[in-house]
Amino acid sequence: MGVLAAVLTGCGIRSTQVPTDFGPAPSRVPCTLTDTDIAPRTAPGIPVQVFLLCSGQLAAVGRSVSLPEGALDAQRRVLVAQGLLDELSERPSAAEDQAGYDTDVRTGLRVNGPRPDDPEDALRLSTAPEQLPEYALAQIVCTFADSAAAEGDGSVVLGGPSGSEPFRRYECTTEVRSDPGAEKPPSSEVETS
Repeated sequence: MGVLAAVLTGCGIRSTQVPTDFGPAPSRVPCTLTDTDIAPRTAPGIPVQVFLLCSGQLAAVGRSVSLPEGALDAQRRVLVAQGLLDELSERPSAAEDQAGYDTDVRTGLRVNGPRPDDPEDALRLSTAPEQLPEYALAQIVCTFADSAAAEGDGSVVLGGPSGSEPFRRYECTTEVRSDPGAEKPPSSEVETS
């Protein structure tokens, strides 16, 4: 009996009278959605992907963007970009929230097409890109770069509302997708005419 007591007390774990509550056990694999989770968020329109935050990384989630019939290509690009921004700024659904998805893009952000002297593939945000938080900018850059809002080369040309700041070509790299909060997405200045 004495040996058993010595063994039990020698394990190094002390009992406590304080109740501990670490919350419920996770019921779902983080960043994983089933088809039934996705179906309610998919509405009629053009299927698109937006990048949400999940487990410290960017993860693609399916959405759809509605466009009016007969939109010209230049209008179409801006309408897609605004639709993507709207989707990025929406709170994740209950299923997405439970799976760990979140967004750092705030509501009210607007996008316009280029002005006459701007690069023709440029998009102007209502907040200068350099003033956006790292996570939000990474979400926007990767979402736009992987859509009809950009040229399809993994980059997007963004500027702010005024003409004072230069346009920059932002890239959605593997590093940005895996660690969007580390620093702003890599970019290079774009010459205007």
